[in-house]
Amino acid sequence: MSISVLDMSMSLDGYIADPDDFLGGEDGERLHKWDDVKDESGRPSGVVGRFLDEWSAAGAVLAGRRTAELMDHWGGDHGGLPIFVPSHRPPGPAARWGYPLVTYVIDGIESAMAQAKAAAGDRDVQVRGAYTAQRALAAGVLDELQIHQIPVLLGRGRRLFDVLPSEIELEIVRVIDTPEATHIRYRVRR
Repeated sequence: MSISVLDMSMSLDGYIADPDDFLGGEDGERLHKWDDVKDESGRPSGVVGRFLDEWSAAGAVLAGRRTAELMDHWGGDHGGLPIFVPSHRPPGPAARWGYPLVTYVIDGIESAMAQAKAAAGDRDVQVRGAYTAQRALAAGVLDELQIHQIPVLLGRGRRLFDVLPSEIELEIVRVIDTPEATHIRYRVRR
């Protein structure tokens, strides 16, 4: 059975990007530095390899419009996966005609998640974007959260959980602590 999983890197003070949509640090990639660990052959090693296995097990992506547009819809597919974008307005020309694996869903987050899960089959749906994650939590269609908590304080920017309609209880499923990040997997309690 398909589950939906938000997978995000976050600073200790709750930010997923700085005010300019960069990921902090001198090179704008600080929040993703945890995934730079490679073995002697240049392949991802340790915990990074484990997360890459999880990501490759996904069958579809649900991404917020802002995230999808910032990433240019990942060139039309996310590693070969179909991308579903909940939105209140139709897509721009590139997503409409140039990216056949990108589907804009204009009838709500519930419909977008249902379509993504149908496309994923028994594989996971990877969720991308803070606003979309908040909407999915509020609608009760987000199943799990994988948070890579980075030991840095950005101090300003875009928060992951800025606005939620109510308290949402989570259950810790797994914690992996590394020098680069603490990786916490949560299940949403229903």
